[in-house]
Amino acid sequence: MSTVDQPAADPSIADLINDLSEQTARLVRTEARLAAREMAGKARRGALGGGAFAVAAVLGGYAGAALLAAVVLALATVMPAWTGALLVGLGLLLGAGLAAVIARALLRRALPPVPDETLARVREDIDVVRERVE
Repeated sequence: MSTVDQPAADPSIADLINDLSEQTARLVRTEARLAAREMAGKARRGALGGGAFAVAAVLGGYAGAALLAAVVLALATVMPAWTGALLVGLGLLLGAGLAAVIARALLRRALPPVPDETLARVREDIDVVRERVE
């Protein structure tokens, strides 16, 4: 007689518990790797937003100094120097505000630095295990 004709024996409780612990450990390791990957992506996006803020600040500073001097001197030929300086300052303020709005949008996409997708999968896994236990 071959062993194929015989029905497979049900696994023992010890085997089932052993399988459960191995599968749980594997699931936890996989979810941890996925969480780390997700966090790395969010960190990259956050760094990009922070870099955009830094670029906006540096460019705003240099532009303010150079344009302020050049435009104020040019405007001083047709109006009082203080009026020319005021117009240039307002224009620079508008540009800095626009750069800050763009940088804020980039940072909002990266924050909060929580692995949302991984947490949702873990909650689903917990729900499935609870259903099976009941």
